[in-house]
Amino acid sequence: MIITAKSSTRSIPRHPGPAAVALAATAALLAGCSSGGTSEDPLKGGDAKGGTVVVGSNNFAESILLADIYGEALKSKGVKVTYKPNIGSRETTYGLMKNGGITVLPEYNGSLLAYLDAKAKPKTVEETTTAINGKLDSGLELLKPSAAQNKDSVTLNSETAKKYKLTSDSSIADLKDVAKDLVFGGSPEFQTRHQGLVGLKSVYGLQFKTFKSLDAGGPLTQAALKKNTVQAADVFTTDPTIAREKFVVLKDPQNLFGFQNVQPLVRKGELSEEGAEALNAVSAKLDTKALLELDAQVQLEKKDPLDVARAWLKSAGLD
Repeated sequence: MIITAKSSTRSIPRHPGPAAVALAATAALLAGCSSGGTSEDPLKGGDAKGGTVVVGSNNFAESILLADIYGEALKSKGVKVTYKPNIGSRETTYGLMKNGGITVLPEYNGSLLAYLDAKAKPKTVEETTTAINGKLDSGLELLKPSAAQNKDSVTLNSETAKKYKLTSDSSIADLKDVAKDLVFGGSPEFQTRHQGLVGLKSVYGLQFKTFKSLDAGGPLTQAALKKNTVQAADVFTTDPTIAREKFVVLKDPQNLFGFQNVQPLVRKGELSEEGAEALNAVSAKLDTKALLELDAQVQLEKKDPLDVARAWLKSAGLD
C-alpha cells in the first residue's frame, strides 16, 4: 500500500506514476516534510481546527481530482477548506474519517460496501446506500451519489474486438464461446474474487485460456493489452487509456461488477447544511462521461487537477 505521509493545503499538480508515488512517499516519511511545506501528519487523528473542512483523497489520480472538485465547491460557498491528498488506500482513509483526521472523502459506493460487508449483493444504487448505512461507523454519513461510476470491467484490445466482431454494445456473455482462446490480465486478487474470475465463470460461464497476473488496471495491464500479451483484462471504466488505445469495454448486463457510483462520505455534524448542499449539487451534475473527460485532462494532458476541478465547476454552474 502506497501512502504519502504528509498534508498539503492544496492538491498535487501532477499525478505521478506508481514508482514516483512510492518514491515520494518514502522521501516524505524519511524527511518528515510535506509537498505543501506543512508539518501536519495526515495519519494523525483529531478534529479540524476553527471550523476548517479537511478534504482527503486516496492514492490515485481520480480520487485526488474528485477531492479538488469537492473542496473547490465548498470554497465557493465560503467554507474554509484544507486538503490531505494522496493519502493511501481505503484501510487508511476510512480510519482517518472515523477518527476525525478527514471531514470529507470521495468514495465509490460499491467498493465501500465491499469493504464494510463483503457478502452484500445489492441490486440497485439505493440498496447499496442502504446496505452501507447499516454498516457505516456511527460518526459518518453518505451524501447523495452521483451518476458517475468507475467500475472493474472486461476490456478487450482493438485487435481482439475486431477479430470476434465485438463492440462497446456487446456483452461479457458474448465471450462465452471464445474465452477459452483468450489470456486474461488483471491484479492477483482478481483471480479469487467474485467480482473477478470466480464471478465471470459462475455468472457468465467464462473459462479463459490462462490468467496473467499484472496490476489493478494500471500501466502493466494497459501495456499487456496494447501488446496483445493479454487479449482481455480488468481495466477501470473511467481510465482515459481506453479511448486513447481504442480498447473495447464489454457491457455487464448481470451487474457482476456492482455499483461504483462516486459518492461523498462525510463526518456527521462537521459540515454545514450549505456545504452538504454544495456536494450534493456536484453529485447531481457529475456523470461518467464528464468524469472520463476530466480524468483524461489530468492523466493524459497532465493538467493540474485543481485547475481542471475549477474549470469543470465553472462549466457546470457550480462555482
